[in-house]
Amino acid sequence: MEEDRTRPCTAFQGPQRLASGPLPEVTLAVKAVHDRGTSAPLLTFDDATGRVIELDLRGTAEDVAARLLPSPAETGGAAVPRGRGRPKLGVVAREVTLLPRHWEWLNAQPGGASVALRRLVEQARQAGRGQDRRREAQEAAYRFMSALGGDEPGYEEALRALFAGDREAFASSLAPWPADVRAHALRLATPAFPSEAEEPHA
Repeated sequence: MEEDRTRPCTAFQGPQRLASGPLPEVTLAVKAVHDRGTSAPLLTFDDATGRVIELDLRGTAEDVAARLLPSPAETGGAAVPRGRGRPKLGVVAREVTLLPRHWEWLNAQPGGASVALRRLVEQARQAGRGQDRRREAQEAAYRFMSALGGDEPGYEEALRALFAGDREAFASSLAPWPADVRAHALRLATPAFPSEAEEPHA
């Protein structure tokens, strides 16, 4: 498997949650149910993205487990010896095109242009982190809901509330859904809504 074997995921047997945890544990739980036989669809979701993970269930449980074990290279068996000295800091030289007044302002900052630019980039990254997290949560919840809740009552209303950031309307729209599907959708969507400190008070 190419995917990260330690990432958290959740498997469903129809509308019922089957297992949650690291990918290897969940895969073996799905394999056991698959081999016993079930008429309900078995779907496994990446908890970070809400995407369906395609599991390779061929062979015995031992075969599946062997495919999930890390290779020698991943465990450090083929590691390249490190050289002496301090590790590289990862600084990359790139060309930046700015107007003369921008360069004048940057060069006048403490530490010079490079330090000022790094500081500005970090500030922008921090400012956008909350917005990025909300967008990722919206997308993850949407993917999961589309896979398991597309035929449930209130689906369209739930999606509108999700992308509008309306926590109460979202939870209300999910009320008639199967309990496990509702709980997982709520968990994935939680970061998509403003925190209590950010919500306006009457």
